Amino acid sequence: MDLTLTEAEQNFRDEVRTFLDTNLPEDLRRAQRLTTTVFSEYEISRAWHAVLAKKGWVAPSWPAEYGGTGWTLSQKYIFQSEAARVSAPFISPIGLSMVGPVVIHFGTPAQKEFWLPRILSGEDYWCQGFSEPGSGSDLASLRLRAVEDGDDYVLNGSKIWTTHAHYANWMIALVRTADTPKPQAGITCLMVRMDTPGITVRPIHTIGGDHEVNQVFFDDVRVPIADRVGAVGEGWSVAKYLLEFERGGGMAAAGLRRGLSELIAQAARVEDGVMPGEDPDVALAIAELGVDIDALEMLELRTMSSLKAGENPGAVASILKLRASQLQQGVSEVALRMVGESALRWEARRPLHEVSSNAAQDELLPVMSRYLNNRANTIFGGSSEIQKGIIAKAMLGL
Repeated sequence: MDLTLTEAEQNFRDEVRTFLDTNLPEDLRRAQRLTTTVFSEYEISRAWHAVLAKKGWVAPSWPAEYGGTGWTLSQKYIFQSEAARVSAPFISPIGLSMVGPVVIHFGTPAQKEFWLPRILSGEDYWCQGFSEPGSGSDLASLRLRAVEDGDDYVLNGSKIWTTHAHYANWMIALVRTADTPKPQAGITCLMVRMDTPGITVRPIHTIGGDHEVNQVFFDDVRVPIADRVGAVGEGWSVAKYLLEFERGGGMAAAGLRRGLSELIAQAARVEDGVMPGEDPDVALAIAELGVDIDALEMLELRTMSSLKAGENPGAVASILKLRASQLQQGVSEVALRMVGESALRWEARRPLHEVSSNAAQDELLPVMSRYLNNRANTIFGGSSEIQKGIIAKAMLGL
């Protein structure tokens, strides 16, 4: 594994830096720094999506023939790292990083022609209808029923923890079309218009004070059979394919390193005669995070090297997801420790970047909410327990 950038890669990195310096406004950077949830605020995500779409850089994971960038793995990594370094907003991954690859792989020519351009342009904004009450990590037990009736399926049931369903105009949903001895065999994938009669979106406000997730109810909702992706009963294969992108499609080390840099700067500031970094426990925690982030970055680069060589990384996607979520929690825990009791000054209004224009408050405003929201990082996208099970089976033969 060669960690040295080639001349072409250095030139690409310089091009990315120039583009970010020129096209990423400070108000979007500040808004991202004050984001406390997994997804960026809808407005800033959409604004940055439009900028990248105009440049042709919005879909690095897509083949060039469908509007992707045609970048190498190294170029994708460089772009992700540079964007994270300067606090570029997160583009919603559901459409670009999950639905798009699924449509490319499983969709009909007509489906590709309809959905892919709309995802690229940002005309469509997607949510993911997988989890249900009682069917989270045990996704195969889902019960949202879809019954054929003429040219439609009729849906009854609900989905939960549906991120940004209150903004989305489309949902990729797993539904039960049959009761089979093996429950996975009775699952089908449908694309659902969110303005269809019978759909109700009920907000769920998290412990961190944010409205990011929802419960979605389906009461006799009619979905055209033409909006099924894949064959009847093929939904489990679609889900596994999609989750490969959700769990292993991104690199987290660069964003974690930016968070670590913010911690170091905060630890060096003197307030009321106290420098947080002088606390040996804080200094040790920051040092341990630095070592762990370095190790995660080396694992990411090793994985990228394996992929470039045509190797299957196997359970490494689960290791990356597990460690990234743990370290995200670790960064927010140290930030909370340094802020101390000041973090209890709760701000209930959202989005935070619109609450105050006082730059001095920026460090304090998101700390408690980010800490609380990050407790979910080891649950969504496959809980840590599930990831450990995958690792044990694949790498230890258990």
